[in-house]
Amino acid sequence: MTKPITGAQMVVQALKDQGVDVVFGYPGGAVLPIYDEIFLQNEIRHILVRHEQAAVHAAEGYARSTGKVGVALVTSGPGATNAVTGLTDALMDSIPIVVLTGQVPTFMIGTDGFQEADTVGITRPCTKHNWLVKDTDRLSGVIHEAFHVARSGRPGPVLVDIPKDVQFAAGTYTPKARANLSRYQPRLKGDLATIEALADAIRHAKRPVIYSGGGVINSGKAASHLLRELVEETGFPITSTLMGLGAYPASGKNWLGMLGMHGLYEANLAMHGCDLMINIGARFDDRITGRLQDFSPNSMKAHIDIDPSSINKVIHVDLPIIGDVAHVLEDLLRIWRSQGRGTDKAALKKWWAQIDEWRAVDCLGFTGSDTVIKPQHAVQRLEELTRGHDRYICTEVGQHQMWAAQYLRFDEPNRWMTSGGLGTMGYGQPAAMGVQLAHPEALVINVAGEASWLMNMQEMGTMVQYHLPVKQFILNNERLGMVRQWQELLHGERYSQSWSEALPDFVKLAEAFGAKGIQCKDPADLDDAILEMVNHDGPVIFDCLVEKHENCFPMIPSGEAHNKMLLPNAETQGQITAPGAVLV
Repeated sequence: MTKPITGAQMVVQALKDQGVDVVFGYPGGAVLPIYDEIFLQNEIRHILVRHEQAAVHAAEGYARSTGKVGVALVTSGPGATNAVTGLTDALMDSIPIVVLTGQVPTFMIGTDGFQEADTVGITRPCTKHNWLVKDTDRLSGVIHEAFHVARSGRPGPVLVDIPKDVQFAAGTYTPKARANLSRYQPRLKGDLATIEALADAIRHAKRPVIYSGGGVINSGKAASHLLRELVEETGFPITSTLMGLGAYPASGKNWLGMLGMHGLYEANLAMHGCDLMINIGARFDDRITGRLQDFSPNSMKAHIDIDPSSINKVIHVDLPIIGDVAHVLEDLLRIWRSQGRGTDKAALKKWWAQIDEWRAVDCLGFTGSDTVIKPQHAVQRLEELTRGHDRYICTEVGQHQMWAAQYLRFDEPNRWMTSGGLGTMGYGQPAAMGVQLAHPEALVINVAGEASWLMNMQEMGTMVQYHLPVKQFILNNERLGMVRQWQELLHGERYSQSWSEALPDFVKLAEAFGAKGIQCKDPADLDDAILEMVNHDGPVIFDCLVEKHENCFPMIPSGEAHNKMLLPNAETQGQITAPGAVLV
């Protein structure tokens, strides 16, 4: 008979059984029994963050860069409510994390006790599933089930709320192998008849496009390899969402770049003009589709997704395939190869000629300067000077995020961590901590704007404490850059509350935390300053003073179609438009 153990001991043992090696958290009264057990063991490393939101974002960065489940541990009440932004972020971007929260004792639930909150009620809309465990005998089994739900199917965040008396009480531990996981078994294999129909469509397509998303990366490295095989063997062009960058290499000859609101001209026009769109692991979000009734109006649309609720939710598709990306691509390649690997080569040659004409537009061109650093130039030089490193990139949210997606190049999955669906300012710095913990020898860079970066600036203390050499590459334009751009283009240049004032001296701030600070404002000094940042063996805040009013192009104005883009014009430093666009 198994010896009873306390609920707190169960939590730590369950984490060990799940292979957890790091937990990001912040202690409080309602989780002190668990923290006591963490103190008594050495297998799991605990990272003390400075804010619970940062704990969840760090768990996201760890999960996104490794493919494992990230773990955060916070206390009840404000600890749990501070985690809500991170949970919502992970839900929108399908990131597998388990968040453990403390709760007041079971006999106090509903009494408005100190630091009590209805954590399960609050987090129900922003988790895949959540549990309030009132019985210690159920606790370990629920934790094992939580990990299963987080990583299976469409990944996402789950939460386990654990009252303090359950942590103290003794019960019987359920090993991972005996946990009941049968209630959640997502469908992995796609319908073969529909896959055969897609293979037939591939053979006859004249203007095809593969549209890949974060679901390819979530499906694992096998899915990325199969995607590359499909692209290379068919010769089809491929584009990607923000979340899908790296699944197909940016150095690949069939790569069109990112599509969407700030996507590349050739990618958006190819999506608009294609006759076969193969959506693999993307969800047709509004940043991609633009005006729905004009989105890729003349194409047959196939959609491969493990989440049934994503199929036909936004865009009606002709060939819906519910299943895991890797399994579906494996079957698709097998069937298409058995049919003779046919494509319409003459039509494809003509289609590529059209795409090459669009590529020649150079939609990422910008006017350089000898006196002020252009943000595009700063990101270009960052790419050139770090390309050969074992490199991971995180971002905050805003113009800098889009420039990073446009100018940085990713040849492997799991190298790009950004907040896509929720657009969370303050995401990048703590996410980078999680990445650095997972990859201690790698170069981890957080591309940031000064406004986003300040939202979780306190985590510099975490990085210094744990010797995490993350590089904060701040494009400092003293503005809320994307807000200011929209106000210029869409709100009559009425710049309401989009200027940053009373900004800190970032070099002195870095030094106050015990880190290294670097400031650069002269384009002639930029390369040396970036190399100084990269070569420093500790955390760095790099304050890159850039042009204050540079806009991020291409841009599809809100409510417009894919073929109506604002493009940069190097001669006038203004913008030109794609055919049919309307200037705003």
